[in-house]
Amino acid sequence: MTTIGLIGVGLMGRGIGENLIRKGHGLIVVAHRNRIFVDELIALGASEARTPRDLAERADVTLVCVTGTPQFKAIAEGDDGIYAAMRAGKTVIDCTTGQPAGTLKAAAEVETRGAAFADAPLARTPVEAREGRLNAMVGAHDEVFAAIEPVLRCFCENIFHVGGPGAGAHLKLINNLMAMGQAALIAEAVAACRATGVDLGKLYEVVSKGGANSGIFQMIMKGYLESGALDGLKFSLANAQKDLGYFVDMAMNAGITAPMGAAVHNQLATARAVGFEEGVVGHLVAAALAVNFGGSAK
Repeated sequence: MTTIGLIGVGLMGRGIGENLIRKGHGLIVVAHRNRIFVDELIALGASEARTPRDLAERADVTLVCVTGTPQFKAIAEGDDGIYAAMRAGKTVIDCTTGQPAGTLKAAAEVETRGAAFADAPLARTPVEAREGRLNAMVGAHDEVFAAIEPVLRCFCENIFHVGGPGAGAHLKLINNLMAMGQAALIAEAVAACRATGVDLGKLYEVVSKGGANSGIFQMIMKGYLESGALDGLKFSLANAQKDLGYFVDMAMNAGITAPMGAAVHNQLATARAVGFEEGVVGHLVAAALAVNFGGSAK
């Protein structure tokens, strides 16, 4: 089986790594800030590399799952970065949700050295990562996609080959515009219900049976109505704001206006500014209530 190097052993990476080991792959990891998940994977059979370059030298496939473009550059560039280990026979799979321009630059850097590159940003949550049921949007040349698909199958339920290098990065940002846009609308709707006296339970009943229903709506509203919990969608406001910022930049570079993207980005930034810095996307509801009524989410 392929030896895989995993960089980015966070909440998503922990589940990805476990599935790779359980499906028979050799796994190499490298520690960053938090050793907890690294040590858990080592206990399952992974080995540890000293640097990203050391990891990429020892691995057939280097799988990167970090927060954004700056974090990818930090592990890719320099004497200890993964670029220095690239040569024919090596492959990089970048699962980062990054800036498409940065993704295309990374593809060029890897391919110039004779290695293969694919961007494969992921959707769903750490729960699905543990269960091996993530979604991947893959940008890769046809022959590269054919080679890496068995690796992705170890931790993905749905794999979409959406085009050449960079296509996955573009589509992921558009997907996140739609997902975070729905969350922003839900938060505004909850505030409107309170302002006008509409029963939230009735809103839930009507939307759940109509065209406005969605997975995002159910993840946010079901728990909120049952217990006041807003953590049904386990995606941080910080990452959501980062992604929408990337989307707005992408739209500008493509020569189109993006008023909805800018509005959602601003709503995410406001939620973090009014006390939900470490919150998840569902806390858009709490933030909307706090801004409009000065109270809590309850």
